[in-house]
Amino acid sequence: MQEFDFIVVGAGSAGCILADRLTEDGRHRVLLLEAGAADRSMWLRMPLGFAKLYQHPRYNWRYHTTAQPELADQRVYTPRGKVLGGSGAINALVYVRGQRADFDDWAAQGNPGWSYDDVLPWFKRLESHPLGDTDWHSGSGKICITRDAVHPICDAFFAACAALGHCANADFNGAQLGGYGVYDVNTRNGRRDSSGTAYLRPALRRANLVVHTQALVERVLFDAQRGAVGVEVLVRGQRHRFGARREVVLSAGAVATPQLLQLSGVGDAALLQRHQIPVLQHAPAVGRNLQDHLCTSFFLRANRSTMNDQIRHPWQQARALLAYWFRRRGLLATTVKAGGFLSTAGPGGLPDVQLYFNPLSYQLPDNGGAPRLTPYSGYTIFFSPCRPSNRGSVQISSANVHEAPRIDPAYLSTGQDRQAAIAGARLVRSLLATRALAQVTAAAMQPVPAGDDDASLLQFVRAHSGSVYHLCGSCAMGSDARLAVLNNQLQVHGVSRLRVVDASVFPNITSGNINAPTMMVAEKAAALLLLHRP
Repeated sequence: MQEFDFIVVGAGSAGCILADRLTEDGRHRVLLLEAGAADRSMWLRMPLGFAKLYQHPRYNWRYHTTAQPELADQRVYTPRGKVLGGSGAINALVYVRGQRADFDDWAAQGNPGWSYDDVLPWFKRLESHPLGDTDWHSGSGKICITRDAVHPICDAFFAACAALGHCANADFNGAQLGGYGVYDVNTRNGRRDSSGTAYLRPALRRANLVVHTQALVERVLFDAQRGAVGVEVLVRGQRHRFGARREVVLSAGAVATPQLLQLSGVGDAALLQRHQIPVLQHAPAVGRNLQDHLCTSFFLRANRSTMNDQIRHPWQQARALLAYWFRRRGLLATTVKAGGFLSTAGPGGLPDVQLYFNPLSYQLPDNGGAPRLTPYSGYTIFFSPCRPSNRGSVQISSANVHEAPRIDPAYLSTGQDRQAAIAGARLVRSLLATRALAQVTAAAMQPVPAGDDDASLLQFVRAHSGSVYHLCGSCAMGSDARLAVLNNQLQVHGVSRLRVVDASVFPNITSGNINAPTMMVAEKAAALLLLHRP
C-alpha cells in the first residue's frame, strides 16, 4: 500500500488550499484525491462560463434535494463541483466573508479560536485585494480580488435602496457588511481565480504532491489502535488502497463528506445498521445541521438596454467570445456584481437579507441544460435571508458510494424562516415600487405577489424559490459530540487521525456566499495540521 503523510479527499475550494500549504515546505508527502475531472475546459476559466457549467455532467454532480413540503414538494436542484477546484470552479464568483456575528457565533458554540477576530488574519492571508494592506485586507494573498464597473441599469437599484433610506457600502468585506454596492469577485486578468488555479496549479510542480482525478473514495480505512490509516478508492475504475502516516483529511464538501463518513462506519448507528454498514463510531451528528440559503427570484422586463441586448444575437455572442479570447475583456469576463445586505426592519438594523441585482434576464430549462437568455431587455432581483434557522440533513441512501445521498435542507420548515422570507419579499416589493426602479421597468415577467399580505408573499416565495447553492454545516464543529461532529481543531470526535476541512464544518451558515469562508477554514486548518503532532 503506497503511503503518504497526508491524504486529502476532495480537491475543492478547501482541498486545493490544503494540498498547497501542506507541501510548500517540502517536508510532507501529500496525496490529493478528486472524484471529478481535471479543470481543462475554457468555461472553467471564463467568469460568465458558470452558466455553461450549471448542468454540465462532466463538471457537476447535479444533485437534487428530497421533496420539500414547504416548496410544493419541489425537488430542488443542487449543483456541486465535480472538478479540480470543486464548487469554487463553477460558482458565480461573488466573494463575501459574512458578518462579525456569524463567526462570533461559531466561537460561542464551543469553538474557541473561531471568532471573527480569530479568523480575520486567515481571511487576509488568502486574498490579494485591490485596497492593499489595511486593517481589513491584504494585498499579497493568492486569491486575486477585483471590483469592476457595473452595468448602468444597476444605478437604478442603488437609487431604489437609497430611496428606502439604506446606505451605500463601498466594501462588504470591510468594517461592516450592511448596505448596498458592488460585490468583490475573485478574478485575475479577466479569468476565474479559484483555489484550484491560485493554489493547486502552482503546487502541481512539486514532487511531494500527487494528484489523482476521477478517484472516487469508497471508504476511510481504520486501525483499532491508530484510528484512520488510509482510504480505499476507485481510480478510473480500478480499486486502490493508500496509507496515511499522519492524517486523513476529508474535504469533499457538505454532501460528500458526511456521505463518506457514514459509508466508513462513522455516523448514526441506526442509519448505518439499516444499510448493513459496520458501526465504527456512533456519531449521531454526522449529516445533521445541514443549512443553505433559500433564494427567491423576481424577473422583470426593462424599458431600456440591459446585458441581454449585448449578447442576444449570434453575431453579438461571437463578438463577445472574440473579445474575451483575445483581450480577456467584455461581457464574458463579468459576473453578478451589484447587490447588498439590508435590514428588513428598516435602515440602521442588522442586515438580515442578501440581495443580488443582475442586469440580465434568463430562464432555467425544466429539463436541464444551461440557462437561456430571454429575448428581451430584462433584469432580475434575488433575495436570500442571511441566517436561516432550519436544519436539514444528508443521509446515505444505500451502502453504494455511487448512489447519491438523501439531501434534505428542510427549507422554510420553521416559523422564523417563513417570516424572514415574507419580510424579504416585502422588501423587494418596496424596492420595485420606488420611482428609481419603476422608471426602468416595463413589466414583471412572472406572476408577482398577489398582495402585500403575509399569505400572498409566502405563496410567492414557495412558488419562486430554490437553492442559492450554499450548502454547509453537515459535519459541524462543537464541543458536544452528541450535537457536533468535530472539535475546534476540526478533528472527528471519538476518532483519531481524521479531520474534516470544508464547508460542512460550519456550526452556522454565514451571512452571504460561502466560498470565501470555506477557503478561510482551509488556510486555518493547514496551520492546525502542520502544528499537530499525533
